[in-house]
Amino acid sequence: PSHLAAILRTSLLRVFLCVEPNATIGEIKSMFHKSHPQWYPARQSIRLDPKGKSLKDEDVLQHLPVGTTATFYFRDLGAQISWVTVFLTEYTGPLVIYLMFYFRVPFIYAPKYDFTTSKHWVVHLACMCHSFHYVKRLLETLFVHRFSHGTMPLRNIFKNCTYYWGFAAWMAYYINHPLYTPPIYGEQQIRLALIVFLFCQIGNFSIHIALRNLRPPGSKTRKIPYPTKNPFTWIFLLVSCPNYTYELGSWLGFTLMTQCLPVAFFTLVGFIQMTVWAKGKHRSYLKEFRDYPPLRSPILPFVL
Repeated sequence: PSHLAAILRTSLLRVFLCVEPNATIGEIKSMFHKSHPQWYPARQSIRLDPKGKSLKDEDVLQHLPVGTTATFYFRDLGAQISWVTVFLTEYTGPLVIYLMFYFRVPFIYAPKYDFTTSKHWVVHLACMCHSFHYVKRLLETLFVHRFSHGTMPLRNIFKNCTYYWGFAAWMAYYINHPLYTPPIYGEQQIRLALIVFLFCQIGNFSIHIALRNLRPPGSKTRKIPYPTKNPFTWIFLLVSCPNYTYELGSWLGFTLMTQCLPVAFFTLVGFIQMTVWAKGKHRSYLKEFRDYPPLRSPILPFVL
């Protein structure tokens, strides 16, 4: 047929659209937006079944299991915000908050400690490492990452900021406290921790560059990531999400460096969350690519 009828159904209304067979879901969203401006495309979820998965914007109507009259189900995803905005906000907070504790601004510790500095060099090193980590994240957000989804629900920014900002304050309070004591094994422990931290930071950046090069600008194409000439990417032979592996290693190094319980707890919570994300991506790779390397684990080689 030269045209198809697309019916968008919600609990409150039914919308009839006349579209070309080669129309994409993204184009249908744009047409729906014209008649209902309050629901911009990023806010829309269109499905074949009320409880099914959202269709991708690039899905073509004639390639879907529908007849000449296609019935789709619409769901309002709520107010949206760009991933870049969320990342910049949630990463700027820890950077600023930690520095406030490091410089011991008033009303944090006792007045006699206002704007004083710690006598332990590991405190200054920890501040440099923490700042480096979040500056790196901010620069990667601006110049490296290519997002497959342009937006996320607005409510996520409050959840994410509570997590990152809260933990940053908790860690910084104890590391920069006037009564803080250095790690039990002294300089040897600190130097080892610094090596682990820097190694994993370089590894994490290398993986982000490798993932970026897999996706052309403006594309949502997904490919199997493979090791490159960069030795830090060779871990792709054994792990599906080595960016999380290196991230975990960085925070383990920071935990070893500061020997601070809040840092250890932040590392544990982060590891649990990254494991959930890694398992999800691993399952997605296995489902999408039949030739996906069978030796890979989600986040830890041969373990998890």
